[in-house]
Amino acid sequence: MRKGLIFILFGLFFTSILCGQDMELKNNVLLFEDYLELVKKFHPVAKQAYLIEKKGDANLLKSRGGFDPKVEVDFNQKVFKDTEYYNLLNATFKVPTWYGVELKAQFEENAGYYLNPQNNVPENGLYAAGISVSLAQGLWINERMATLKQARVYQQQLEADQDLAINQIIFEAATAYFDWIKAYNQVNLYENFLENAEIRFSGIKSSALAGAIPLIDTTEAKISVQNRQLSLQGVQLDYQKSRLELANYLWLNDNIPVELQQDIKPEENLRNVVEQALKIESILAEGFETSEHPKIKSLDFKIQGLDIERRLKSNKLLPTLDVDYNFITSTPELANSFQVPNYKAGLTFKMPLFLRKERGDLALSQLKVQDANFELDNAKIQLQNKITAVYVELSTLIQQNNLVEEVVINYETMLKAEERKYQVGESSIFLINTRETNLIEARLKAIEITNKLYTAKAKLFNTLAIDPTDL
Repeated sequence: MRKGLIFILFGLFFTSILCGQDMELKNNVLLFEDYLELVKKFHPVAKQAYLIEKKGDANLLKSRGGFDPKVEVDFNQKVFKDTEYYNLLNATFKVPTWYGVELKAQFEENAGYYLNPQNNVPENGLYAAGISVSLAQGLWINERMATLKQARVYQQQLEADQDLAINQIIFEAATAYFDWIKAYNQVNLYENFLENAEIRFSGIKSSALAGAIPLIDTTEAKISVQNRQLSLQGVQLDYQKSRLELANYLWLNDNIPVELQQDIKPEENLRNVVEQALKIESILAEGFETSEHPKIKSLDFKIQGLDIERRLKSNKLLPTLDVDYNFITSTPELANSFQVPNYKAGLTFKMPLFLRKERGDLALSQLKVQDANFELDNAKIQLQNKITAVYVELSTLIQQNNLVEEVVINYETMLKAEERKYQVGESSIFLINTRETNLIEARLKAIEITNKLYTAKAKLFNTLAIDPTDL
């Protein structure tokens, strides 16, 4: 059904461009569930939100580059007055590993008349295979490890943020649809009562001309018609505004906006549709665990990322102690040529005396973690209170909706009774108009409360941040 509707919209849109006509929908009804599907798939803000996940994937790919094998070639040559002073070639292949360990393979070939003695190598070059290890700073955590871990956490955080962004646009779109229904029902209400007022005026005018009733009654009936016309024009303006607001959320593929035809109607009765379309039936029945909320998840992932940074800063307090050991040989094709007596080794030790920079960085990272934890605690309380407030609002609106329906029925009964009394000469046009005005106000109140009830359900969907992929 949804795919078929999208196809119809897309095809008819281009037909309207070619033929200069407005777009049409099958049965002239845009169903609420299909409308949300269009918003989720084609709205530019929704598409923009989907880019958040791709941003996380790209960031993760970038961080994995810290573990990419590397080839390094260093070549230096000096020739002066036809004399080759030196010709130095050093090629290295490095493989970083998860911990502070790096595997290396190296080839060195040097020649020249003024070659430094330490660079003398066999005629066919010198081969080396070895390992470099960080024994203190950088052993259990280093820059590349921290970057990759943070990228993974950041990816999960962005997925939660993406759900929040899409959920928000769906909530705003749903609210626009509810306002459209509200305005549409108000227009229908005043059109019906205007028709009734015109019929009543015509009958009263005929009776007055025949002398059956006073002529002044026609003035009273005419005022009623004029008041209904004024009210209808007011709600028609609101209806046009609501249509334009709804059109902000209607797009087709390739970023093509959709303009609604005048005769396209909303789905009028959403009593059970909203809960099903927004997937809140089970939550209304079973409740909701705040730890599963995307906002809470996002803050939790943020804390995890900051904690990784804190551990890295803590590791910076250790001294730098790097050990490098390489087996060397001129005959790498012989496996037993890599022997312990033939080696090249080195050791690097560094340590600031006061560690003021490192201690300052650690203190700042600890403060960031504390700040994020405070933010998380506050978000949990705010979320819980918002959920409670929405549940209370829903409960109150359901009661008000049931009550106003009874009020409408009672006012309808009173109006019918007043009309019967008028027919037997025991009432007046003024009393009929008064009863009718009360009925209109009651029905408008019913429309308003129904709109608030729909909006409260959408607000629950938004507050709980229901996963939009489930819609």
